[in-house]
Amino acid sequence: MKKIILCICLLCLTAMQLYAQGRFPRFKVLAFYNEHVEPAHVEFAEEAIVFFKKLTEGNGFVFDVTKDLNDLNDEKLKDYALVMLLNDVPGSPQQRQAFEKYMQNGGGWFGFHVAAYNDARTNWPWFVDFLGAGVFYRNNWPPLPATVVIDKPEHPVVKGLPQRFVAPLNEWYQWKPSPRAHKNIQVLATLAPENYPLGLKDIIPDGDTPIVWTNTAYRMIYLNMGHGRGIFSDATQNKLIIDAFKWVIATDKKGNVFER
Repeated sequence: MKKIILCICLLCLTAMQLYAQGRFPRFKVLAFYNEHVEPAHVEFAEEAIVFFKKLTEGNGFVFDVTKDLNDLNDEKLKDYALVMLLNDVPGSPQQRQAFEKYMQNGGGWFGFHVAAYNDARTNWPWFVDFLGAGVFYRNNWPPLPATVVIDKPEHPVVKGLPQRFVAPLNEWYQWKPSPRAHKNIQVLATLAPENYPLGLKDIIPDGDTPIVWTNTAYRMIYLNMGHGRGIFSDATQNKLIIDAFKWVIATDKKGNVFER
């Protein structure tokens, strides 16, 4: 009996030591969510929060959610391996400066859909370059499913995915110039040409529409998906989202937490 109690005590002590060493949870994510934006973007964010919180089961990582963009500050961000923008972007000079500093010092970013929206009113040159120098050009309407083509099948984010798959309905954004033209942008997935003309009211008639890409100068990934409910209804797309998430975390300059 004493041996059993001793073993239990040793196991508890080991578990406590692992937590003390910061191995469990392995990392922390801070997700920004605005409930006062376009309803479809709120719906997406709500489903995304449920999706990612389910992934925390087993205490592998912490997924914190905030509605306050003022949490984009040096003191807050220092504890997080990744910042996720679900349906909003930094607006004030202080928020933007903190985000720039965080990314330039090795921080991680996962952006969905409207998190990359920029136009002539944005007035944030660094962010435009960060996204590949493209400015929002046009979109389809209503939201529609679309055939996706994988550009870099060897990349960890899309490795193992079918070369082509149909993504759930979404409002797809097109950028001008295409981010593909930027020297630091690596496009991982694109809308297939046979989707065009895409739309019924607002139409994307042709052109290059990257939907998943990374800027190789930073630890970041952008996915065009993120409009309305149902984004997480497809197993192939869910694998893409999870692998993109894992890849940004694994490329932290502090080391790959999944191999420790």
